[in-house]
Amino acid sequence: MPSTHATDTVVDMRRPIRRDQGFAEEVSHILRGDILSLRIPPDTRMSIDSLARELGVSQTPIREALRQLEVMGLVTKRHYAGYHSAPKLTRRQIDELYEVRLQLEPYAARLAAERMSAAQLQQVRQLVAEMQPGFTHPSFGRFAEQDGELHDLIAEGSGNRIIREMLARLHLHFHIFRLRYHSEVTTEAMTEHDKLIAAFAARDGAAAEIAMREHIERSYARLAPFASEIDQPD
Repeated sequence: MPSTHATDTVVDMRRPIRRDQGFAEEVSHILRGDILSLRIPPDTRMSIDSLARELGVSQTPIREALRQLEVMGLVTKRHYAGYHSAPKLTRRQIDELYEVRLQLEPYAARLAAERMSAAQLQQVRQLVAEMQPGFTHPSFGRFAEQDGELHDLIAEGSGNRIIREMLARLHLHFHIFRLRYHSEVTTEAMTEHDKLIAAFAARDGAAAEIAMREHIERSYARLAPFASEIDQPD
């Protein structure tokens, strides 16, 4: 059950939002990055009025952004209490998520090494080359988003739509990066990504499967200790 000891959003002045078509999506992107990088901590009240003043926009795009984040599971709406960033994952939840990952993603990596097109491989390579360590809140949030995109590209490259859809519905990377804000999380992951790229380039399915399994196991070791020990009721 979510904690009742939620804190209020800490507001500081930010750059103005561009007033072009679709700027509600930009608001959503900014808030998502703030949640992923723990600038907005778990279980924090997100005042629509305060966020509108902070970002220099009306309440309408704020409401739309919060609805989008609610669908992703990053925000919850409580009766008489408004919107809050989602509580931190519990140890039970993180264990279950990684159990699913270990069943699906190593096999998807094997298939991707054997099946992905040259264009898909280049897309994966380019994304990995663009990823930078998360030494600041914005860069950490950006890394979390790119990491999710990378794993989605690998699932797409597997050619198995069911695996890709199952992983996408879990919004894995939107949750696990909220457990710990530390550059170690990103720098170690980058080294593990390089091993995956090498296996993909060699079209070595067995090596890709091993590299992905090791990546997931090490990710669990980095993040699981920071999960909440308080289980939410079934």
